[in-house]
Amino acid sequence: MSYLRTFLPWIVFAVIPSGDWQWGALAALVVAVGIIVQEKRSGAGFDALVIEAGSAVFFAVLAAIAFTDPHSGVHDYSAALSSGTLAVIAGLSLAVGRPFTLGIAKRTTPRELWGLKPFIRVNVVITSVWTAAFALTAVVLAVLAHSGSAHSTPATVVQIAGFAVPMLFTVRYVAHVQAKARAAGQVAR
Repeated sequence: MSYLRTFLPWIVFAVIPSGDWQWGALAALVVAVGIIVQEKRSGAGFDALVIEAGSAVFFAVLAAIAFTDPHSGVHDYSAALSSGTLAVIAGLSLAVGRPFTLGIAKRTTPRELWGLKPFIRVNVVITSVWTAAFALTAVVLAVLAHSGSAHSTPATVVQIAGFAVPMLFTVRYVAHVQAKARAAGQVAR
């Protein structure tokens, strides 16, 4: 559920018809700000809100462009720019040694595990997969936009896959790591 909440602004933007992109950007901005406010009230730290903060900035800029010039060429590349922005945010979180998934994982992981190398390594792997998926999605969406298919069924499928594949990987990888840790704990007894 944490990942769904994290990427909700992007999902909102993706499901609002592309002809209403300015309203989609505004709705996504409102959702991003709402999530940040809600999470901060519940005690979440900034490390758990990296994507949300980046989302708010991206959608504020996109909404400003969309309302200023609804026929801007940015419209055709908005999906590619969205995925590219997520790739940059996720990649920067890796570059500074604070994978964005750490904050999300801390919500459901006991505090005593947070500083352990295996916990951090798992999050580096997961964030790397998300970063690669976002980057690949951005490239494919840019190619589709350049060919005149920015708001097509194939573009929609690519966007869905750009979230579904890393989400599925995350679920399976975490389950694998947890099963391996349990097995190691049983062997140690």
